[in-house]
Amino acid sequence: MVGASPNIRDVARRAGVSTATVSRTLAQPDKVREDTRQKVMEAVEALGFVPNDRARVLRRQTSKTVILLVRDISNPFYLDIYKGVEEAAFAAGYKVLMGDARDDDERISHYIDAVRERHADGLILMIGRLPARFLEDPARLPPVVVASEAIQEMDLPTVKVDNVAAAQGAVEYLIASGHHRIIHLAGPVDDYLGTARLEGYRAALEAAGIAYDPGLVLSGDFSLVAGRDLIDGLLVRGAEFSAIFAASDQMAIGAITALRQHGLQVPKDVSVIGFDDTLIASMVDPALTTVHQPRRDIGFAAMQMMIARLNGTMTPPDQIFPTELVVRGSTRARPVDTPSP
Repeated sequence: MVGASPNIRDVARRAGVSTATVSRTLAQPDKVREDTRQKVMEAVEALGFVPNDRARVLRRQTSKTVILLVRDISNPFYLDIYKGVEEAAFAAGYKVLMGDARDDDERISHYIDAVRERHADGLILMIGRLPARFLEDPARLPPVVVASEAIQEMDLPTVKVDNVAAAQGAVEYLIASGHHRIIHLAGPVDDYLGTARLEGYRAALEAAGIAYDPGLVLSGDFSLVAGRDLIDGLLVRGAEFSAIFAASDQMAIGAITALRQHGLQVPKDVSVIGFDDTLIASMVDPALTTVHQPRRDIGFAAMQMMIARLNGTMTPPDQIFPTELVVRGSTRARPVDTPSP
């Protein structure tokens, strides 16, 4: 029957073994030859099969654990998200484990499969994509809530900010301060955050009647190193600009490092705006002008949404949190008598 759940006979047929061999492999894998075990497990994975007796047991059991999967565990952006998730989880009797995806599909699949196998009850995903096998067969996904990102190919419960509007507001602030040659240090161009913040950048230019120059847009991975290296390369080529809008605080601070290495001062020579308002933004010199997003609130709401899903209650609608441009010392108005590059 089309759409029916795979059964043990389907697994046996695909693996080319008997149903008894499939049962023995699942119950006592150490007693089955390695090549046979591999064929059976590959068939199980390909079909998304869960044995009926195991499923009945698993439905009665929960681990009271949720995985928070982030794109780069070294980025301090995730700390306040984690605090919000953990606060809501603790109140509901859940534990939180953090996983590091490192922009690697195999690692993403590993954590999704850990939830499917009930090592955890749900996954809070802070990555803007899924491996192809889950996009092609959404039924394979365990309970998932997306935080601060979005999976554009799928309709999943999501908690985030309006990244387009926030980026547009930041660039409009630079334009209103007299800047027209504005570098955008973008995130990955095939990534939700990267494309959304680039869209906001372009919208601000268009609203001001400034032609979009793709040569002023440089794509990185949100890291300090990316911000530093991208601006270093731009300055080596002799590019002229008076302001930078970076898609993360990390890239903004990396950019400031590169500017200083080339003898440029912030904000006297170049104004810089970041995105996120992480703790380091207020600690650097000059303190970084940046887009604040309520990370702890986002984490708390994402965990509440997950708890609702796991309890089988009505999942709250997607939530969009407000942002605020926090103006600090890394930006200033461009003097009116200064020739615009």
